[in-house]
Amino acid sequence: MDYIKYVNTKQGSKSLHRFSHGNTLPLVQRPFGFAAFSLQTETSRGSWYYHPDDRSVEGIRLTRQPSPWISDHSAFTIIPQVDNPYVEFEDCWSGYDPEKAVIQPHYLNCYLKRPSCEFELTPTEYGACVKLSFKKDFRHYISVLPVNNNCEYRYDPETSRLYCMTDCNRGIAVHDKGIIKGYYVFQFDKDSVDVDGILIGNRNTCDTEQKLHTEGENTGIHIALKEKDVTFTVATSFISYEQAVRNLEHDSVYGSFDELKAENERIWNEYLGRIEIDADEDTMKTFYSCMYRTFLYPHKAYEPDENGKPIHYSPAADEVLPGVRYTDNGFWDTYRTNYPFYAIVAKDILPEIIEGYIQDYKDGGWLPRWTAGDAKNCMPSTGIDAVIADVATRNLVSRDLLETAFEGMELHANKPSPISAYGREGCEEYLKLGYVPYDKYSESVNLTLDAAYFDDCVATVADILGYTDKRDMYRARTKNYKNIFDSETGFMRAKDSNGNFRPDFDPTNWGKDYTEASAWQTSFAVQHDIDGLASLYGGKDGLLKKLDECFATPADYRIGGYSYEIHEMTEMAACDWGQCAISNQPSFHIPFIYTYLGHPEKTEYWLKKICAEGFSWKDDGFPGDEDNGSMAAWYIFTCLGIYPISPGKPIYTNCKPIVDNIRILGKKVDFTKYGNIITYDEIMKEIEN
Repeated sequence: MDYIKYVNTKQGSKSLHRFSHGNTLPLVQRPFGFAAFSLQTETSRGSWYYHPDDRSVEGIRLTRQPSPWISDHSAFTIIPQVDNPYVEFEDCWSGYDPEKAVIQPHYLNCYLKRPSCEFELTPTEYGACVKLSFKKDFRHYISVLPVNNNCEYRYDPETSRLYCMTDCNRGIAVHDKGIIKGYYVFQFDKDSVDVDGILIGNRNTCDTEQKLHTEGENTGIHIALKEKDVTFTVATSFISYEQAVRNLEHDSVYGSFDELKAENERIWNEYLGRIEIDADEDTMKTFYSCMYRTFLYPHKAYEPDENGKPIHYSPAADEVLPGVRYTDNGFWDTYRTNYPFYAIVAKDILPEIIEGYIQDYKDGGWLPRWTAGDAKNCMPSTGIDAVIADVATRNLVSRDLLETAFEGMELHANKPSPISAYGREGCEEYLKLGYVPYDKYSESVNLTLDAAYFDDCVATVADILGYTDKRDMYRARTKNYKNIFDSETGFMRAKDSNGNFRPDFDPTNWGKDYTEASAWQTSFAVQHDIDGLASLYGGKDGLLKKLDECFATPADYRIGGYSYEIHEMTEMAACDWGQCAISNQPSFHIPFIYTYLGHPEKTEYWLKKICAEGFSWKDDGFPGDEDNGSMAAWYIFTCLGIYPISPGKPIYTNCKPIVDNIRILGKKVDFTKYGNIITYDEIMKEIEN
């Protein structure tokens, strides 16, 4: 079946800095691909360089941007030009009709009016194959342009190859050792390039000169073409030009552009078809657009050596090392849905992804927290604990790797990192006081609750490995969430180092003590011990009452510690599902607590409402930041009726699905015959039997 026809790759891309409908890009790539491509329509908006309503194209960007808040790395842009080519995007952009452009998971086609050129692209594992078809007799060029920073370009007439390097958005690695560079090799037909017509230029000037080599900030190159119809390939590497050539040869296993396109179509339909459903047309489009989103990240970051063995550039070690690696993922968001989802539908690739994350610990001494090429100091605490515990409870990681991962988990659970991009903030105070004090750390409530939850994940791994003493120690720490619960207000509140709650409490105040939230969204973040949370409210009925209050309370907010309005506040109010902000990840599990407590009908009511009002297949199809497939996976779980309420535990809540006739990996499943809690083994038994 052709599932691609249901996919809108632009779902969620109709976003702005102040209001997110997903903050996504329409990426053309292989699932979990090494390289992704997107239209670049206007870079004056910075990381929001694509918008579906724009009627201009500045080029097709090779992008690795996992989020506009993180920005891009190792990126470049290519664009056909005619007559007098430019390097500056403001000078070289072309009009196009977005309604006529085709942007599918496996194929991009757009007609650029200024150069009268049809541009087609289909991805390879490490790059892409591109077809140009100029419609008029101009002087034709394909320009390779910088996004920013230092670049190098060198054309070799003997091999008809263009070698390029960029350290776009370069940032010194967190160990102050290395700079991430992207190396690219373009392979042209010798007969298609006019070597004497090749020009180089600089963004700061309109001047060009005939030259085969240039380097420096904001430089670009224009490859002169002899023919109207030209096909070329490009491969990328984080290691070297030599490795980029090796990747180019690795990818050159197809006979033609159309053959490669057909293979990419087959690959994407196989991934999309791992879950089959029956539903109305709009739901089918929303569902499979979300399925596409879940398979974009993380990006592969390893390459084959001369013997076909995996190697990778390690930013932490600033050297090329053996082994697999994956990057471009923010675990504070993705641990909640992505990895429990992959454990069901992508068991073939998930163990390798986890091996890649553990490789970062081997390389640099710390497990990643937010990885986008190198480590990023973004979002709190160590969500990777839940990722590792989740695959461990599902028996999807070897004991040797789990032993290594446990070393890393213990390190950041007990020792503060000297490098801000790693570890748990407030670790020492948490161990001493049983909570993180607000007079020393911002977002202290989240830091405390996350530490307690992730300690539960560490305890789970210790139990699997047979370390009973350590299991008991960490399990005791999982109750630390109780230390910041205020029974008078019914909320989790910040305490100072002397044990005093912060005065002048308002549960609608955002920030300061909370991460992208207020006390309303954060106080339910005890996924690992919902029974214990209920006891703080006097029992299940008390927690049910608090949940009802959460959904019934108007979506009001105060800017609090942010001192200005952040887009998550605006989006919560726009959705108007009370104080349950499914527009952001911290609220993802809240509707499912009802089912855990024995009231699936309340979960079902809110899920139907939220999905109908907040999700669609259209360009504005998400209620907030989609974040590396996490919100898309939330929607898929909701449609199926199951949800991983506590990643790191092999359980899912279970209520009535929104769609009919669910088939996972080719097997028809019926989860409704199980209770309100369904185990991972029961899910897989349905699929595998």
